[in-house]
Amino acid sequence: MSDNVWAGLRDGYTEPVRDVLWGHIYLTPALAELARSAPFARLNRIFQLGPAYIVYPGATHTRLSHSIGVYYLARRLLLNLAERGADAWLSACGVRSFLCAALLHDLGHFPYAHSLKELPLRSHESLTASLILGEPLKSLVGAAGADPYLAAAIVDTGSGIPAESAGQGELGFYRKLLSGCMDPDKLDYLNRDARYCGVPYGAQDVDFILSRLYPDKERGITVDSRGIPGIESVLFSKYLMYKTVYWHRQVRSATAMIKKAILSVLRSRSAAPGEFYGLDDQGLFGLLAGRGGPAAGLSNRVRDGRLFSVIAEIPFDGALHAHLSGTEKRYRYEAALAAELGSRAGIAINAEDIIIDVPEPISFETGLYVSGESRDFEESSTIFKPQTVGNFITSLRVLRVFADPVYEGGIEPAGVSDSILNIRRI
Repeated sequence: MSDNVWAGLRDGYTEPVRDVLWGHIYLTPALAELARSAPFARLNRIFQLGPAYIVYPGATHTRLSHSIGVYYLARRLLLNLAERGADAWLSACGVRSFLCAALLHDLGHFPYAHSLKELPLRSHESLTASLILGEPLKSLVGAAGADPYLAAAIVDTGSGIPAESAGQGELGFYRKLLSGCMDPDKLDYLNRDARYCGVPYGAQDVDFILSRLYPDKERGITVDSRGIPGIESVLFSKYLMYKTVYWHRQVRSATAMIKKAILSVLRSRSAAPGEFYGLDDQGLFGLLAGRGGPAAGLSNRVRDGRLFSVIAEIPFDGALHAHLSGTEKRYRYEAALAAELGSRAGIAINAEDIIIDVPEPISFETGLYVSGESRDFEESSTIFKPQTVGNFITSLRVLRVFADPVYEGGIEPAGVSDSILNIRRI
């Protein structure tokens, strides 16, 4: 390893942070200053799993603790890869920029996990890049021996900066490390979320996985044949965590209610998109409650744990899901569905009390190259063939209709399903 890269990865890491998952995590004094900044402190007021605490009371860990965990694993990964030859194309400034990107990668994240990604708002990656390039973070990142522009570009892949134009070609490599099949983000959130939810599904043998990864300037990383079971474990754990935690029906209900509340105030222009940037969990509830109307009612119910009930579940149907994609379109369909169901039941059903929940597309990243078998992961000796991954995805993407429990006795579930399946006529 070159002396400069060694200095960037090993020298000056004297500031300990005690983490419940990884034990002592060491930062440089300059990185510790970043972790004490106001934009970073906001992450301590955002639950990593949004409303999952309603189902799993222990799930109150924050995006701040997750971000420190991602930084820790990013440094371990980069040390491993540098010792195996990646130092040939790395620089001290580059590795510090990557570590800053890992630490700060969630700075622009919205409250309530990923529930707001479908709304007409800026991406959290774009917001993160803007924060990194603004003060005080721009100066703090520079003081940490990093390039703030490179750090921002690593996080925001849509920034328009081509990989070959920054960091002596390092940018593309770092992007693949931070967001890929075996990225430190996934390795931390699976382990951390499982720990706090009290479920066994997300626990990973991180030491073994890292020992089987090798650097590749173009691909980012490759894995040897012995590492295939570790990759399979991560993929299966992701499936189980989505099935039991992230997309649990009550979690989906809460996030769908918050999403509808936000869309309501955006459509009525009682709130502008910019008002949702930089909020923490309580700030989001306060904004929605302060606008009154349906948004206040929905957000207050979620805050108090009084969720809508499932009145219909429909297995994945590609054409139907595609037809119902887009929040604006679903907003109109929900009003039409409320009117139709009310007519059938002989009762009045408010449009705000019906929600059609269409799980967003999900990816099981299998784009690794198995060096020991000289072929891509999905073509290797793994059981995770494209059809298997496709079956995982379709089994998770269950379409649900939620309603205020007050209507449960008057709505016939079969009638809901029939109406949804004929939604193209509405």
